[in-house]
Amino acid sequence: MPYDHLRLGREEPLTDRHRRQDKRPRFKPDDPRGFGAILRERFRDANERNAQVDIGGFDSRRLLKIQLRAGEKLLPQFDAIPGIEIVSQEAETIVLAFATDEGLANFERRLATLAQTGDVTRKELLYVVEDFDRWTRDDRLGTALREQGMPEQAVFMLDVELWPVEAREHRDRLLVTFRQWLQQAGVELLDTLSQPSLAMVRVRCGATSAEALLRHRDVRTVDLPPKLGIQVEILSTDVNRFPEVPPPAANAPAVVVLDAGLTPGHPLLGAAVGDAQGFVEPHRDANDQVPNGHGTLVAGLALYGDVEARIRAGEFVPSLRLHAGKVFEDDGQDQSEFVERAVDEAVRYFHTEYGCRVFNFSYGDRNKVYDGRHLRGLAYTLDRLTRELGVLFVVPSGNLLASELPDNPRELYPEYLLAPSARLLDPAPALNVLTVGGLTLKTATREAQRNEHAIEDHPLAQTGQPAPFTRSGPSIGNAIKPDIVEEAGNWSIPRAGGLPRHRGLGVVSLNSGFATGSAFVEDVGTSYAAPVVAYKAAMLTGKLPDASANLLRAVLVSHARWPQACIQLLDPAGNAEGQKRLLRLAGYGQISERTVYESLDDVVTLLAEDTIGNDQHHFYELPVADEFWRGQRRTRAISVALAYSPEVRTTRLDYRRSKLSFSLVTGDSLDDITRAFMRGRQQGLPERSTNRLITNNERKAGTLQMSRWKFGAPLGNGEKLFVVVTRQDAPWPLPQEEAEPYALAVVLDDSANIDIKLYALTQAQLEVRAQARARARVRG
Repeated sequence: MPYDHLRLGREEPLTDRHRRQDKRPRFKPDDPRGFGAILRERFRDANERNAQVDIGGFDSRRLLKIQLRAGEKLLPQFDAIPGIEIVSQEAETIVLAFATDEGLANFERRLATLAQTGDVTRKELLYVVEDFDRWTRDDRLGTALREQGMPEQAVFMLDVELWPVEAREHRDRLLVTFRQWLQQAGVELLDTLSQPSLAMVRVRCGATSAEALLRHRDVRTVDLPPKLGIQVEILSTDVNRFPEVPPPAANAPAVVVLDAGLTPGHPLLGAAVGDAQGFVEPHRDANDQVPNGHGTLVAGLALYGDVEARIRAGEFVPSLRLHAGKVFEDDGQDQSEFVERAVDEAVRYFHTEYGCRVFNFSYGDRNKVYDGRHLRGLAYTLDRLTRELGVLFVVPSGNLLASELPDNPRELYPEYLLAPSARLLDPAPALNVLTVGGLTLKTATREAQRNEHAIEDHPLAQTGQPAPFTRSGPSIGNAIKPDIVEEAGNWSIPRAGGLPRHRGLGVVSLNSGFATGSAFVEDVGTSYAAPVVAYKAAMLTGKLPDASANLLRAVLVSHARWPQACIQLLDPAGNAEGQKRLLRLAGYGQISERTVYESLDDVVTLLAEDTIGNDQHHFYELPVADEFWRGQRRTRAISVALAYSPEVRTTRLDYRRSKLSFSLVTGDSLDDITRAFMRGRQQGLPERSTNRLITNNERKAGTLQMSRWKFGAPLGNGEKLFVVVTRQDAPWPLPQEEAEPYALAVVLDDSANIDIKLYALTQAQLEVRAQARARARVRG
């Protein structure tokens, strides 16, 4: 029997965390005067190079590249020197700063004093410096431009990212000045994007102007605009066999598809479409204009989840309301407007007008393969919107093209999926979103089905294994990505050789060209895994109407499991290296629909939401009934998931401002646990490591963290289980005391015991504990 998920209360007291001290050994030169003399000479050389090379600028300051000594990961406070403003930390040892003439003079005076006397105020700021330089043409080359070179056309489009000046008035001035420079240089301005930590322009120009852009002081990077690759195959299925589709209930939860538009007149779609708007200039048309279009295919999966199952069942009854925002074109032509701006406008519209919280964005920029550095562009835009509006984005990990396969893919699968060239596509590395990778379900192509006794094709993946085109993580700071996986299709290699094919191996959904063809299409790609997860997220909002986006993420991933076929393929030996491969390709696994929406007698989900201050701990005692431990020897499991959506910046190595983590610990009482984590005791208690799925170090880099513990036997006499949530922020130069919202989901799983009434037992324990807290408050 299904039940509503239960709420888990936090225990008191709250305790402060021991503030971590920086104990790294600091470099001290044996000869400070000689060190100062060498550094002063390097400083002068860099200034001369800057004056000769850089062009333009919204003010007269110089852009100074400061090379830190190896091992210096924390950003030095160079802005303590008057006239120096830190712009960005591009890598562990590279800091960019704007410097006035006064600031440069101050820097040189300090170096001169060090060279003359061997001592100077704030000398630690000088000791961390290895060298000075300028931001070069090669530094400004984006990943795609570096790999592909300048386009061969006489005129082409480029995306230009400017330095993300923090102050709004300075950022506005930068953009105005840069637009004026573009006009004088004869460069056509197509679009502008201005966000708190992101400033970009899209331009059309020739090779000469492109080279000038690569030498402009205010330019951070120049790259090729997004590239999409979509291929669709048609299925022949008669839509008239299905009963008329009824509209969803008036209070049905909503899902928004941000894509290339949709065909609202599709007979299996129209009844559920609430609002469809276009956000792409100049026409702002909402329709999916391309036969077999991407937007309608994605919309069908977001509305129905498993379209193929609905076909087999013989009816389509929508449980969701579908909204659609057209934010990019699917016509193979270059788009002159930023997708980021269209997404921003669309999300704000649907959130304001309808209170929508779940957004599917099946988009991957083939020109933005994640290179392990800063998150920018779409990833940053989605992270920022998640934080600001409290919405949930579901995005795909991205796909490899068939032409990108190695010569012998059957022998090299799945290893080629872990190569640097197969890493995530923007916006998949975004931390605050749900990133979805691909799984394979089918293994027999149409050709193989027609001739089952002949070997016509060799499927690259078997059922339950990573799709042979899915891209791999991790994201920034080694955060686990993708978060979860879902069916995305398969590829097979023809016996006669050639490029892989997928007819019969794909994901089935609705066809925008139904008027002149079939009502259904088949295609492969993580673009079609993501909307299935968006469907599940939207269905969950129907069960948890007041849940935050953080709680939705935590509940979904707490019910994710690795398919056994993934484990056997990627981690057959059960060792640490194999688990890393699992996390890079399968994230936390695939969501189980059996238990994610409602609790059962044998699987109970506990929910908690709260806010936590910096350097604090929160404590949750798990209400595990004695019956959970009694009886025959069997495997019981407890899963814990934590989700939060911190403020982010593109200019710091610490992309996240707030850093939260959790631990599962055992102890005799709450008093014992809280004493162990009291301020002054830095380590607290070690996390329970026996039969633990994912360690704290592996999961804590992400804003969505999950682990699972298996128990073959009861705990020791009197021992109890506690979840401890800890916050420790990055050292940003901003106030640190704002409370950070977070969500917890805990799953108690005793499904191996068919007689257990775990839900009733857990509910009773929670009621007793709530009464005890109420009495304690009265006494207090």
